[in-house]
Amino acid sequence: MQETEVSVRDIHISDGAEEDSMQPPDSFHDQQQNSNNEQMVEAFRNLLLLHGQLPAKHGDSNTLLRFLRMRDFDLIKAKDAFLNYMKWRVDSKVDLISKEFKYEEYGEVKKHYPHGFHKVDKSGRPIYIERLGMVDLNAFSKATTIERYVKYHIKEQEKTLSLRYPACSIASEKHVSSTTTILDVSGLGMSNFSKSARSLFMEIQKIDSNYYPETLHRLFVVNASSGFRMLWLALKTFLDARTLTKVHVLGPNYIGELLEAIDPSNLPTFLGGNCTCSDHGGCLFSDEGPWNDPNIKKIIQETYTMGDADPEEHTMDTVSENASTYQKEDSGKNMITLQKYASLKAAVKETQKRIEMLEMSLHETKRAMNGLGEIIETIKPNQTETINSQTQTVLERKPTVTKTSGLT
Repeated sequence: MQETEVSVRDIHISDGAEEDSMQPPDSFHDQQQNSNNEQMVEAFRNLLLLHGQLPAKHGDSNTLLRFLRMRDFDLIKAKDAFLNYMKWRVDSKVDLISKEFKYEEYGEVKKHYPHGFHKVDKSGRPIYIERLGMVDLNAFSKATTIERYVKYHIKEQEKTLSLRYPACSIASEKHVSSTTTILDVSGLGMSNFSKSARSLFMEIQKIDSNYYPETLHRLFVVNASSGFRMLWLALKTFLDARTLTKVHVLGPNYIGELLEAIDPSNLPTFLGGNCTCSDHGGCLFSDEGPWNDPNIKKIIQETYTMGDADPEEHTMDTVSENASTYQKEDSGKNMITLQKYASLKAAVKETQKRIEMLEMSLHETKRAMNGLGEIIETIKPNQTETINSQTQTVLERKPTVTKTSGLT
């Protein structure tokens, strides 16, 4: 299994659920959508910054945009989801898994659970394939545990974000931040959905939905029989509405739709394509794709080893070498955004200092008011003395009645 470790994130903000090629938008609507996305990301970043919750890592524009889309651009809901993601990374030690976890049973697991990345679709996105109908759960359970497989899955997701997407972006000269997935469910039905299978499915689904949102471009389910369609009714209840819109459940006559999205040379023969990857022991063992191109890997690795605060800027410059004037202007916009960010950060620090000074002043004012209250209490007249004084005054003012005797 490929073990290259890099941390370059996405190249630039894309429009909508699909990646756009780095060409001038086709319409005013596209331009407006891109502008709206950038403004929302900036607002999201500012919201996190003002609450002291913008992380030094994993807070790049495309990660923030994914969480905004996940919550339909509701800033408060997106903030909660993003902070939940950051907490999960710490609690699950994701960075440590990405760097140090070794899945020694990788080869054995692949035999009993055929899956893997294999080349790219016509738009340059990585293709991920699983042959679920060939899964042997008993042998799989002997080869590994759900806990270790989940760690392996996390490591692969991190590799996709940090290596596969940047490599595909460089190779295709267009922004790539999602995957085209194919699930071959030939022979799969309700009987295959055992307790252990449900546990694994639900754990993977929870991780992908909550912590790697909006990374699925399209999901082709092929060779779906009537038995699988019954299973699908149960499975779809675990998927959110946005994911369901990306799923295409197809029967045995699926090849036409696949070839619309994928060139035959990039499609394995068992799915109707021309590729066998015989030199790698089969397509699902090859991990074939731009992410294995030595020149592209070198570019990404150099960006990583530079230790830039924003390594995606350097990667974007590389992609833009052969890009149009529009692309260069887009890169300049990102630089302006970084300058705004730095200025805003300095302003927030100054504001925080002023708030601290105001809080100290308020504290001193409260102390002075408390002292004044104590003084007032000491000079307050005694209630009994006040009543006696008032009574004496009334008696002094009462008129004297004199009786006079008259003659009869």
